Amino acid sequence: MGRMGKIGSYRELEVWQMAMDVAAMVYELTRQLPKEELYGLSAQMRRAAISIPANIAEGYARRTRKEYLQFLSIAAGSQAELKTLLLLADRLYLGNNRGPCHAAVDRISMMLTRLRQALSEPSS
Repeated sequence: MGRMGKIGSYRELEVWQMAMDVAAMVYELTRQLPKEELYGLSAQMRRAAISIPANIAEGYARRTRKEYLQFLSIAAGSQAELKTLLLLADRLYLGNNRGPCHAAVDRISMMLTRLRQALSEPSS
């Protein structure tokens, strides 16, 4: 499969880089949650955050465009899950803080949508 023009590695994708930043932010954020959430909300938020860049990378390594799109769809699902968990954490513990993590997660959603649309277009 052509690797999206001149992109030589998934690590060059801005969406992957931002997803890695978000995963790090989520780890920092979950340290603020009560210890009672260690195996609940904190763990779920971390899993969802990690899933985004991991699925972008795994999809990129697949052999077909169809497989790549499937993994990008999984990453998009994890992004939506993470957004929901962030909103819940805000309601329960963080005081409705709409900080940089929320903005980055929203941006990832837009970037994944654009990437999926670009990959869905017929090859020239």
